[in-house]
Amino acid sequence: MTDTANMATFKTGPSHRLPLLLGRTLKVVWPLADALVIVGLAILSGLSYHGLVYGSPGPVVEYVQIGVAVAAFRLLLQQPLAFGSTRPRGSLRFQFYLWNAAFLGVIAFAFLAKISHDYSRGVILLFYFVGLPALVIWQLAWKRLVREGYSSGALAVHRVLLIGTADKIDEFQLKHAPSQFGLIVSDVVTWPKHALDDTPAGHAALKDGVRRVIELVRVSGVNEVVLLLPWSCTGAINACADMLMTAPVKVRLGPEAIFDRFFQVPMSQLGSATTLNLVRPPLTTVEIAVKRSIDFAGATTVLILTFPLLLLVALAVKLDSPGPVLFRQRRLGFNQREFEIYKFRTMTVTEDGNAVTQAVKGDPRITRLGRHLRRWNIDELPQLVNVVRGDMSLVGPRPHALTHDRDFELRVASYARRHNIKPGITGWAQVNGYRGPTDTVEKVEARVDHDLYYIDNWSLVLDMYILMLTVLSPKAYRNAL
Repeated sequence: MTDTANMATFKTGPSHRLPLLLGRTLKVVWPLADALVIVGLAILSGLSYHGLVYGSPGPVVEYVQIGVAVAAFRLLLQQPLAFGSTRPRGSLRFQFYLWNAAFLGVIAFAFLAKISHDYSRGVILLFYFVGLPALVIWQLAWKRLVREGYSSGALAVHRVLLIGTADKIDEFQLKHAPSQFGLIVSDVVTWPKHALDDTPAGHAALKDGVRRVIELVRVSGVNEVVLLLPWSCTGAINACADMLMTAPVKVRLGPEAIFDRFFQVPMSQLGSATTLNLVRPPLTTVEIAVKRSIDFAGATTVLILTFPLLLLVALAVKLDSPGPVLFRQRRLGFNQREFEIYKFRTMTVTEDGNAVTQAVKGDPRITRLGRHLRRWNIDELPQLVNVVRGDMSLVGPRPHALTHDRDFELRVASYARRHNIKPGITGWAQVNGYRGPTDTVEKVEARVDHDLYYIDNWSLVLDMYILMLTVLSPKAYRNAL
């Protein structure tokens, strides 16, 4: 560490220049490298398909065009899909969303431009199924090399200067490990204790220290200064910000402990006030409107297409056992508003109130027909009416009986957050196998964790993915009673 008395003696070491040059070059070249890999995979897919099916290389130019189109759409969609996501952009799930969105964009463009018939469907399908795993393998290999380069100091993106109190600097380096993100900490400047005092002596010491920091910045080529002071020291922070404005360097105010609770804490304007957004609604007004439009159109379409099936099931339920065709029960929806859910009756009882006993394996209350309806999720189809009415969504956290809601909310602290979005006919928890009885706290917590992940990572692509898994994935039928 360097004290304010001798920090100006720091000199930039020549070993820092090459890692910075390599790291910054890599940051610019990486998207281009991904694009070249995608084009290469498109060419390889086309050559392989035409070679196996027709015994000839085929139109290589078309393969290049397909690859360039997918790479371009992927690059354009990367920022919108990543916005608001709590998952790393390099995660397998995010890459899956991005790959599918890029292909959908290319297919839509080709259809609107009336050029879809010019391209081989076999090549496109092979490219789609082979391209994603190959691209992920490529990225994993590169990322491993980059991480090792950051850790060893062979690669870097920025040189930073840390200034502040000793405890805040130590906490920052230990908790956030700057080198893992390509940051070279060129020097560390520790303020003397009295420099933060709101006294004439403290003010003088602080100004002298900041002047020395500015001198160091000018001679060392530092890119960023991170100010690590308690946010309660407003006078010291204001003084540092005012003086450091005169240096051509980015100045950051380090995090407070409360930030550890939140993945993203963006700033915004509330009138003339600048605020930190600690919590935001899961969906914006536009996103709510888009999701509602898709829900209404999708539910209406499925109701029309399945109307004969619904009539047959209703008749079968009536003939199978005495009681109403539909099971109705009060549930909590968006913002904990009560609504009545519809299902085909699958049990001999229709409980709704303070005593609702969940079905268990081999439950004698489940009718003969009910077991089959529950096994294949057919009993849930009347909830399409709930979706059309606006009580539910096609995708969202599954609603529970009122008495179970009250019980779960006492047992799981974050349970109430599930009501920040409309409940769904299917959800992320269900397609991952978390359906059926919730007779233990662990089962409730696992379901809630998946529901909260969906709420924090909502996107139209994720909704489409969940709907696809609801029909095709064996996990979606697991634990059905």
